[in-house]
Amino acid sequence: QVQLVESGGGLVQAGGSLRLSCAASGRTFRSGAMGWFRRAPGKEREFVAVLRWSVASTYYADSVKGRFTISRNTAKNTLYLQMNSLKPEDTAVYYCAASTSGGIAPSRLNEYDYWGQGTQVTVSS
Repeated sequence: QVQLVESGGGLVQAGGSLRLSCAASGRTFRSGAMGWFRRAPGKEREFVAVLRWSVASTYYADSVKGRFTISRNTAKNTLYLQMNSLKPEDTAVYYCAASTSGGIAPSRLNEYDYWGQGTQVTVSS
């Protein structure tokens, strides 16, 4: 079993930055992928970014490309999402997720096996 705990959310003004963290316990990741999703008010959960754990290859949704960076610390078994140039439309609950699938860059909800509880990010205009 894997537990994922997100932190780092909060309130920030448009143009500002936040860094989200996701601490994984119960399993040391040497393969598979970990990703970030978000759910804005009134919308469905959507893919944000994914990192292939063993090689640190990354893939981003077009809406965040160039502004967000996903990374990992293998010693701490922790995933990060650095969010820069934040916009009001980035306001959402952000979820960390882990996938054991063999996909290169899983981006669909059903490709993920474990989920965190989410952390709120609010960007004011």
